Amino acid sequence: MAKTIKSETDLTWKELEVGCVVSEAGNASQYKTGDWRSMRPIVDKSKCIRCGVCYIFCPDMAIRKTEENYFEADLYYCKGCGICAQECFTGCIAMVPEEE
Repeated sequence: MAKTIKSETDLTWKELEVGCVVSEAGNASQYKTGDWRSMRPIVDKSKCIRCGVCYIFCPDMAIRKTEENYFEADLYYCKGCGICAQECFTGCIAMVPEEE
């Protein structure tokens, strides 16, 4: 079994905030949380009316407005929950397996 070397910057359980709360404003943007996603949203721009409903309902604020005023998922932060596809009333968002 490989031995791990602890660096001076590693935290121990005693140093964590109680309840694992976010103690510094804005620090969530430092962590790319979409790496474990198994499904990802794909937007069919021919059906999209650029209403922003997906943006409003995204629990992770992972939807961004493009230069063309479409809304697309930022895959660095999207966790693949599918809420955007469920709430889209035009049906322009499809959830596809991450391998595709």
